[in-house]
Amino acid sequence: MIALAVETSCDETALALYSQERGVIGDVLLSQAKIHQEFGGVVPELSAREHTKNLLPLLDLLLKQTKFDLRKIDFVAFTLTPGLILSLTVGVSFAKSLSYALKKPLVPVHHLEGHIYSVFVERPIPYPFLALIVSGGHTDLYLVEEFGKYVFLGGTLDDAVGESYDKVARLMGFGYPGGPIIDRLAKVGKPAYHLPRPMLEDKSLNMSFSGLKTAIRRIVESGDYSKEDLACSFQRAVLDVLEAKLLKAVQLTKVKRVVVVGGVSANSELRERFSKLSGIEVFIPHPKLSTDNAIMIAYAGIERFKRGITAPEDINPEPNTPLETFGRVWS
Repeated sequence: MIALAVETSCDETALALYSQERGVIGDVLLSQAKIHQEFGGVVPELSAREHTKNLLPLLDLLLKQTKFDLRKIDFVAFTLTPGLILSLTVGVSFAKSLSYALKKPLVPVHHLEGHIYSVFVERPIPYPFLALIVSGGHTDLYLVEEFGKYVFLGGTLDDAVGESYDKVARLMGFGYPGGPIIDRLAKVGKPAYHLPRPMLEDKSLNMSFSGLKTAIRRIVESGDYSKEDLACSFQRAVLDVLEAKLLKAVQLTKVKRVVVVGGVSANSELRERFSKLSGIEVFIPHPKLSTDNAIMIAYAGIERFKRGITAPEDINPEPNTPLETFGRVWS
């Protein structure tokens, strides 16, 4: 079984060919990070325009690299939700066009489901397990009982972790995206600043990061601070909250198997710290699979297609459908 997958939920344009039997046949990805740098974040209209410009050339590149006959695919998988509506529209339209031209079924995938199963591209994980999704747009905890069966446990009430990194980087005068810059500076800094750990003692599994950002702003506005030490202090506070909530989820559910996925899971300190958690099996995908990519969409698409889940030709993108309710209309 072979899938062609399309991912355009935000500012990465990605395509992949994936075989259930052989794994990755080929994948291509074009990041728009440099284009959005001067704006300090993703501009939705610009992102959609870049997707429109790049999808066909990327498909041509993918086929040249793999020498694959596109007629041999079994279906077209694509990100339907969540994401920037304009970017999603471009990707969904492209997938629908390919489906029509090739006379192949359409298989919609939830972006967060793709992230969860990015780990499975490298190794299968026994059920049940907990999923901590940390990215630019999402910070959520789920109990994954089986494929397609997700229980939402808690998440951020304001900024996502990746969003916080970008905002703090902007406050400190760094570029976009902020995550890699802060991670790099934190390695040579010290946790010299006492920063809040929002909702750390809260009994729920919800999180909040806007107060942490406000504390950073006050220090930056004082004009007297070490960028390296502040980056280290910020990152340490974020990871303290994430670790505490994850451990609380393990305690509440009695599930001691965890996947940590999403763009922020590429963070070096997070990977080192979470891999050392005692008494818990922690699985984190390769950094290439942590950020947005089409390989994870293809994998999740195959799992959906195996279960007979396809979409009508007139399906439209959805900006923010909850993972736990996704796909029931096609079941």
